[in-house]
Amino acid sequence: MIFTNVRRILSEPVIWVGLLVPVCFVAFMCCGAYSAGFADLLNPSPMLEAVLKLRAARLLCAFVVGGSLAVAGAACQAALRNPLAEPYILGVSGGASVGAAAAIILGLAIISEFFIPAFSFAGAVLALVLVLGMARCWAADTPASIALAGIVIGSMCSSLLMFIISISNSHELNGITWWLLGSLQPSGNTLLTFSAVSLLAATLLFTLLGREVDAVTFGEETAFSLGADPKKLSYILLGVSSLLAACSVAVSGIIGFVGLIIPHIIRNLFGSQHRRLFPLCMLTGGIFLMGCDTFARCIFATRELPVGVITSFIGGPFFLWVLSRRRAWEG
Repeated sequence: MIFTNVRRILSEPVIWVGLLVPVCFVAFMCCGAYSAGFADLLNPSPMLEAVLKLRAARLLCAFVVGGSLAVAGAACQAALRNPLAEPYILGVSGGASVGAAAAIILGLAIISEFFIPAFSFAGAVLALVLVLGMARCWAADTPASIALAGIVIGSMCSSLLMFIISISNSHELNGITWWLLGSLQPSGNTLLTFSAVSLLAATLLFTLLGREVDAVTFGEETAFSLGADPKKLSYILLGVSSLLAACSVAVSGIIGFVGLIIPHIIRNLFGSQHRRLFPLCMLTGGIFLMGCDTFARCIFATRELPVGVITSFIGGPFFLWVLSRRRAWEG
């Protein structure tokens, strides 16, 4: 009996992916313009020690942001029963970025750095409400119509950002540009710690609600028959995922498509059971963004690409593939 339980626990993919996280972290620490071997990590020189501290902080930020975006994407897809739902595509990240830019230009970020995630959250929720309202006004609450509404709201948020940039002074412009580039170099530990705690709490909450989420994905009638309240659960999923997206934008700026790519890969590899999906998305999303950021640091010797460029290069074709696959299935 004990041997059977141990074997069942060890067969869980969450265990093995969790063990993969520190391995990838150490491997990515060794990569960069100033390369280092494993022996150098144990006995670094003063210069290498300073470089490794910067890399460690950046990789930790990448793991938190990547995990947050992946979990938020999985929650949005479950709540809307839409495989194309994702904070970036739904315009939630754009709304959060407008909120963060507003906090900067109003001078509130100087008073407290927590004004940035608060305004980001407000912008994210407002963008999500506009997207869902627009899709319902079109009387076509389908995956394609919601994605189209998200693209429209995202474009409007981009226009608002351009307007804010045009009226900003040089100091405010530097802060807003940092968000637009999608930098993963954290400016402070307080906001990153808050984002990490939010990620762990949200993942735990979603995992505990996993069976109810499974019921909702089969439709409202099935959910009611199994004792779940689909409307209440959808509000919880969308509200918490908006908070995760807002924290990610406040920490690193706009980084797209992570919430689309990772949940689809996890479902294809390990199934759609949400009690397993959410923690796997957290771990795999963190590994994915750490790898993308390392690639962005290493691809050019003299300069560094914004990590959002790498995720967009991967996510754009992936989005088209998911959309074409969805249409073929509906046909």
